[in-house]
Amino acid sequence: MSKRLSKSQLVAAMAEKWGVSKKDAEEMYNKLVELVYSEIKSCGEIMLPGLGKMAKKHRAERMGRNPATGETIKIPAKTVVKFAVNKAAKDALL
Repeated sequence: MSKRLSKSQLVAAMAEKWGVSKKDAEEMYNKLVELVYSEIKSCGEIMLPGLGKMAKKHRAERMGRNPATGETIKIPAKTVVKFAVNKAAKDALL
């Protein structure tokens, strides 16, 4: 199994595929990331066709256990980001 791509390797691969400079590819990548962040912040979710849906979810307060001591602790509520892969991506990868 090969190692995952670093950001610079991903940008280089995008630049080669699209026939643009690495600088332009990095700028496009950064703009995409900014767009995803702003959409999730404003709408709560974004659908990435062919990949899946990234959505902001509220996780309620719950009781947990400290694995080291076994003590019961209260885990506070928080907002998390979830990513659900769609069927097309699953079919392409499995």
